Amino acid sequence: MTTTLAQRVAIVTGGSRGIGRRVAERLAASGLTVVVNYAHAAEAADAVVKEITAADGTAMAVRADLAKEDEVATLFDTAEEAFGGVDIVVHAGGVMSNGTVADYDIDQLDQIIRINLRGTFLVDQQAARRLRPGGALINFSSSVTRFSTPGNAAYTMAKGGVEALTLLLARELRGRDVTVNAVAPGSVESDMLDGYLKGREHLRAEIAKRSPLERVGTPDDIAEVVLFLAGPGRWINGQILYANGGAI
Repeated sequence: MTTTLAQRVAIVTGGSRGIGRRVAERLAASGLTVVVNYAHAAEAADAVVKEITAADGTAMAVRADLAKEDEVATLFDTAEEAFGGVDIVVHAGGVMSNGTVADYDIDQLDQIIRINLRGTFLVDQQAARRLRPGGALINFSSSVTRFSTPGNAAYTMAKGGVEALTLLLARELRGRDVTVNAVAPGSVESDMLDGYLKGREHLRAEIAKRSPLERVGTPDDIAEVVLFLAGPGRWINGQILYANGGAI
């Protein structure tokens, strides 16, 4: 039996900051119980939980390294033990570093693959095993897969893998009444964008003008897309949604 909105439970990876945090807050405000996953930022994750509970929502923080199979399994175990099951998984956890193919540090490449690619596979694997009927898995890709911006080789490659896995898994879950999609944001106000622009703040205006809306996206912009996919957007499945304000 499909659970009602008020009974639904969501895991949000990378939920302690940026887009993940806003997603966790919006899902909680819509009545979902939220498990806020973090890797290192315990205080930030606790702050998200406190904010949600102060608004009469239900949430808990759970630490897990998304590249470690046992810790990802424990994340799901904890959610099931505390709240009875899992209905929504939003996989927003990830890392980014820049560099051209010719000059890229291989240790950084390994880190990108470990977190963004291996981590996605492990989270999706547990979601495929555990999501209840009526559930939704929402991965995070990036519009860089469409733009192919020089200097983003490793990140773009990893996110291309996320998109491939998303499309494949939607088909593997045939008959389960579980949707699988990915959101591919463009530039969004976040720590990640700040890191990308470090020492190059002059590029912010240029980035904003890439969209006909002439601004950089916000975590709220992306959270609304996720909320739609987690709720009424049941007929959207096996898709990559480019949430970038029409940037080219």
